Parts: sequence; structure tokens; C-alpha cells
Amino acid sequence: MGARVVYNIPIGLHANLSEGFPVCTELKQNSSLINGQGVFHGKMGIRKMLSQGLLDMSEVRKELCAQIKLFCELTGINPQHMDSHQHVHVLPGIREVFAQVLEEHRIHFTRIPVELGLHRCTWLPDTLMEFYKGVEEDALNAIEVFRSHRIRWPELYIGLSTMGKNMSTYNIQEAIRYGVCSWQSTIATLPDITNSVSIELMTHPGYPSIPEDGGCGEGPDDFSQSLDRLHELEVLKSTSLQSFFLGNGVQLCTFRDL
Repeated sequence: MGARVVYNIPIGLHANLSEGFPVCTELKQNSSLINGQGVFHGKMGIRKMLSQGLLDMSEVRKELCAQIKLFCELTGINPQHMDSHQHVHVLPGIREVFAQVLEEHRIHFTRIPVELGLHRCTWLPDTLMEFYKGVEEDALNAIEVFRSHRIRWPELYIGLSTMGKNMSTYNIQEAIRYGVCSWQSTIATLPDITNSVSIELMTHPGYPSIPEDGGCGEGPDDFSQSLDRLHELEVLKSTSLQSFFLGNGVQLCTFRDL
């Protein structure tokens, strides 16, 4: 009989509806969530299917619930927070189902991928910037949906401008400074608002995936096979980033600390 090793690492669920195979057994065949090869439609494919009204939201619900169930079986705990791969949880139609599922499973936190100051990031390719702007528009439209189900999120989000090779201590510093200054100017006239602000920094630390072993069924994508995850790991471990945090009163915390 095997024993579960508990590391007490605060973890959440990064739900996946766009890459690889479904977790829910009954959705592995004849499902609106998969293509002719039996895998999810992909980052842009799921958005196309959604815009054409071809996604069955009852199947979205089943798959999200199946992933939460598997998470609990593997970890022995409920997710502290839940977001999604490629930000599909803020898409119209999906966000309503996502919010209902979180409330039913008592998952109180999610992600709102809106990065203040994204417009200033001239190093981002036009195609990527266009995608990010679409993500932010969907995220802003998801706010009231999530609020109606008593779901919370940090005040600020950073990660679109600092992903992969674009992550550096300098870029993180600038994203935090711009976001905090913008947030403080917004709440300056409001009474009884604390000066502290919570920030989610989206990261992808790790190591290059092996083509034969990685991925979610189709093999790892280009980002996973690149050195970008390792680069993020090195930046996050760097003394320069730690010094910036210490010198500017940045306290690392988890969602349960909010």
C-alpha cells in the first residue's frame, strides 16, 4: 500500500480545456470539446468553436468537475485557487460555468489576467499583443460574473509582459511599480482603503520538456521544449530579484493569506 508524501506546498488547479486529452472518461469520444483526433481544439481552436456556438457547456462543466476530482484524489486537498490554461476560464459562456463550479466546490480564488501597463510593452510581437488584448477584454467582462459567485482574486496581476524570455528582474520591477502606482492613484480618493496591495505574478518555472514524454497527449508545445521555463526559474531564484523584494517591502504569500 503506497503512502502519500505531503510537502505542504500551497497549490491550486490550472484547469485545461485546450490542450491534450480530457480527464472525464465519457468526454474522450463524441464530445464537443475534442477534435477528430480526440484531443482538445487548442488555444485558438476552442475560441473559434465557442464563437460558432459549437461548445456544449454541460460538457465543459463535466470536464472541470472531473479535473477537480482528480486533483483532490492526487493531493488529498481541495484546490486553494483555480484558473486555466491559456486563460479560457474568462471566455464568454465558459466563465459562467467556471464560476458556478468554483462556488459549488468552495474554491474561493481565481485569476483575472488584466495587466496594467501592458500597452507600454513594445517588445511584445503584434500578434501576441492582439491575443493579450483579447484576453484582457474577456477578463474584464468576467469580473461581475465571478463577483456574483463570491470568487476573489488579487488586486493586481502581472505575467503577460514577463513570460518566458521576457522575464527579467528589471521587467518584473517595472511591471510591479507601474501596476502599484496605477492602483494607488485609483484608490487614493476612496476612504478606508489599506495601502497594501496583493499581486499575482504568473510564472512558468521548470525545465525543457522531452518530446516523447511531455505534453498532455500531443507532446509538448514549442514553449515547453524551449529554454524559456528554465530561464524563468533562474530569474525567480536570482539574488537581484530577491534583493528587490526585500528592499521594497514585497512579501511573498499564498492565496490563503489574502
